[in-house]
Amino acid sequence: MAVWGARMPAVQAAAQLGPGRLAMVLLAAAAGMVVGLRVGGRLAHQYGPARLLVGPAIIFGLSLALLGTCRSLTSLSLVAVVFGIGHGLLDVGANSAAVNLERAYQRRIMSSLHCAYSVGALTGAGLAAITAWAPYHVLFAAIGILTAMAAAAAIPSVRSAGHLDAPAQQPSAQRDDSPRLPLRTVWLLGFLAAACLLGEGAAADWSAVHLHTLRASEAIAAVAYAAYSAAMVTGRLFGDRLNARFGPTTVVRASAALAATGLGASLLIGSAPAALIGWMALGLGLSTAVPSLISAAGRGGPRAVGAVAATGYLGLLTGPAAIGALASLTSLPVALALPVLLAAVVALFAHRTLEP
Repeated sequence: MAVWGARMPAVQAAAQLGPGRLAMVLLAAAAGMVVGLRVGGRLAHQYGPARLLVGPAIIFGLSLALLGTCRSLTSLSLVAVVFGIGHGLLDVGANSAAVNLERAYQRRIMSSLHCAYSVGALTGAGLAAITAWAPYHVLFAAIGILTAMAAAAAIPSVRSAGHLDAPAQQPSAQRDDSPRLPLRTVWLLGFLAAACLLGEGAAADWSAVHLHTLRASEAIAAVAYAAYSAAMVTGRLFGDRLNARFGPTTVVRASAALAATGLGASLLIGSAPAALIGWMALGLGLSTAVPSLISAAGRGGPRAVGAVAATGYLGLLTGPAAIGALASLTSLPVALALPVLLAAVVALFAHRTLEP
């Protein structure tokens, strides 16, 4: 995903796409992902999440390689749908399997697993940056094929861990845990996940722009998202230990309050150094929230995980556009109050979903 996003300007130039047509390609990928998330929840519930680890990862990798060969709006859109479906299926499979692993370990490991995702995003973006001189289709092919090969190599490990799917494959009357969550809890989990991921989308798309409006140099402005990402990796690295010691409810409420106050204070101060610190506070504050929300959704089984993930990603996909619309009507600092407000909402309502 990081490689795809970082080399997007090259894709746009090769296919001669204007902003509107490029948005159609991104929308196709987003639509495919939402479909994959919803279908993945049903498949993981029926067959177990292990079935969604290898196949979707291979589809995900090969579709990235195929995207590098597309030179028209039609071909890019069609392959982007497949790319999104593979991403959605893999997301549900990985998160649902992680819930089962966490239960088997009998200790919290979700934050560490999501930390690996953040490290992968940083690594992919860095790899795309240092290979900017190379044709993007070469990078897409290399990463895509390596991803597919790695997924195929993991087949023996996935099969050996198949017993972790056993609860999902038994009739509900025979399950020990009988996963159930009230529908209102699933929707609240999804809303809080969307609130957190809207903040992530805001950091990805608006942090550099925000610093640039504060007269920071382009180099300093570019550091904003890297600082945010590094803070998120740090928070997720220590998140499991904090959850084990203080409990996820306390950790998420405190960290979400940090995100809200940190970014909110930086907007009021209105200087580039304060903004940089504010985005770091947002990354650190949101780092433990989504993993804890996914763990909580796991109490309802793979369908709940898929529903929460799908709702959450809507915040990631629509949030940056909403901030842009607000900024056009008011100003960017005022529009960036939206993730501040939503982080505060997470701090206020997390206890309603994270406590069994």
